[in-house]
Amino acid sequence: MTAPTKALIIAGTHSGVGKTTVALGIMAALKRRGLAVQPFKVGPDFIDPGHHQAVCGIPSRNLDGWMLGREYTIESFRHHCEGKDVAVVEGVMGLFDGIASDDEGSTAQIARWLKTAVLLVVDARGMSGSVAALINGFKTYRRDVMLSGVVLNRVGSADHFRRLTSIITERCGTPVVGCLPAEVSITIPGRHLGLVTAKEVRLKKRFIDRMAALFERSLDLDLLLRTGSSLQKRQMQARRHDAAAPPVIPRVRIGLASDRAFSFYYQDNLDMLRQMGATLVPFSPLRDRYLPPRLHGIYIGGGYPEVFAGELEANRGMRREIMRFAEEGGVIYAECGGLMYLGTGIRTFAGRAHKMVGIFPYTTIMQQRLTHLGYHSVKAVRDTIIARRGECARGHQFRYSSLEGDGPVKGDAFSVSKATSGKAFRDGFRYKNVLAQYVHLHFGSNLNYAHRFVESCRRGAGNR
Repeated sequence: MTAPTKALIIAGTHSGVGKTTVALGIMAALKRRGLAVQPFKVGPDFIDPGHHQAVCGIPSRNLDGWMLGREYTIESFRHHCEGKDVAVVEGVMGLFDGIASDDEGSTAQIARWLKTAVLLVVDARGMSGSVAALINGFKTYRRDVMLSGVVLNRVGSADHFRRLTSIITERCGTPVVGCLPAEVSITIPGRHLGLVTAKEVRLKKRFIDRMAALFERSLDLDLLLRTGSSLQKRQMQARRHDAAAPPVIPRVRIGLASDRAFSFYYQDNLDMLRQMGATLVPFSPLRDRYLPPRLHGIYIGGGYPEVFAGELEANRGMRREIMRFAEEGGVIYAECGGLMYLGTGIRTFAGRAHKMVGIFPYTTIMQQRLTHLGYHSVKAVRDTIIARRGECARGHQFRYSSLEGDGPVKGDAFSVSKATSGKAFRDGFRYKNVLAQYVHLHFGSNLNYAHRFVESCRRGAGNR
């Protein structure tokens, strides 16, 4: 197995600077050149990787220093770069922004681990000489992070770009790869959790072609490739899944909720389930009246059930199917949006109440501000369908909702600790072989979780 010829991390000075637009444009332009591009995303985000896949035609992978650790991250990067020409890694927040005052979980941490060059995206609106101070600050803040070039976003005019390029070249010595005009019209709409998902706004070929053409005109792609890191071509052993159990026999079929309402899954999680013996069978809680046949388990990830609550309520057939599956002892694992769907109902931002599956006696109430955000450690306090007591994993929460019931609504399956404060609380609701929790887990943080999920499906199939 060999590494790609070039690798580049697209970082920003801060959130909202245009990293995703620049990353997608570079991916589209390089792919249009005929290069095989492997996309990655730093951090726990689900939405950006979906857009990466729409442009590159292959799954994007999450690289996360806090959730996954150094060894898994490096081996995942090497493994998925095999046979590719260029790796393009979209960063998270600002280059050095990590957990609290540390840079753990930051783009800079990934750049150091991978020894990969960083292309810095700068919002140039209203800037002149100060741009040099900004860039030099990022360039010298940590000498072990290699700043190889700059893209200037939201530039006012051609003359503005020439002035900025002259200042940066003279005072920073950093190559300016190109610029994007302030009126660029290739942005993707957003909502309360970030961008609209790729399943909702399918990037059509015409849009991707227009984006590729814009970046071919606006950026010096040859310079971009020269400033990228040349990775050694060497044999690599991708050991990251060695700890996984061999595929179980007989294989199990797990229904995967997949549509506009439910699309938040780590691609690695899905791959691990397949490697451990699961066949994943997509179905839509929005459109399908019946579950796929011969299922041994169901996996319902996060997404935007609150946005599509009316359609989910209207599909009474699917709600009855899932309730029946649960009552018959079927194995169901749900996270965040899936947890919301399995409750009694959802009250939307507009205050409208919609019925959901009804397995758990809580109603999800959408709030106008964030209720939970950040990395969390999860420890099983009892045996469940995905973990044995005492087993730990790591994940992330990003939600605008809370739960209400007739009495206190508390999970009892996991002890959850926030990474920044250490504050602990309980999560994880259980009913028969159903488990739902708010935290999005990455199975790469503990391979036993994926293995136990598949095994629970296998054993449950024999008891139903």
